[in-house]
Amino acid sequence: QVQLVESGGGLVQAGGSLRLSCAASGRTFSSYMGWFRQAPGKEREFVAAIRWSSGNTYYKDSVKGRFTISRHNAKNTVYLEMNSLKPEDTAVYYCAAKSGLYSYSYPGEYDYWGQGTQVTVSS
Repeated sequence: QVQLVESGGGLVQAGGSLRLSCAASGRTFSSYMGWFRQAPGKEREFVAAIRWSSGNTYYKDSVKGRFTISRHNAKNTVYLEMNSLKPEDTAVYYCAAKSGLYSYSYPGEYDYWGQGTQVTVSS
């Protein structure tokens, strides 16, 4: 059983920064770990993903240049550095893990999910 625990959410001003963490426990053999977000009344959407073995990263177009996903192998932890935050970034952010080799941006393909952490960006 794999468990994912997010932390680091909070309230920030527009233009500010926030760093989210997701610690994985249990027996993990994930190909990708990703971050998704869901705002009220909206569908859950892909934000960023990282291929665990290679460190290759992938991003939603609207966060490119502002967000950075990274990993710390020894801690089995993935991070999301968020800079230049905008009010439209406000959402509950979830980390997720999948074992499949192909694709990384579809929520339905992920096997494990964290509980979510709220990110609120004020204007």
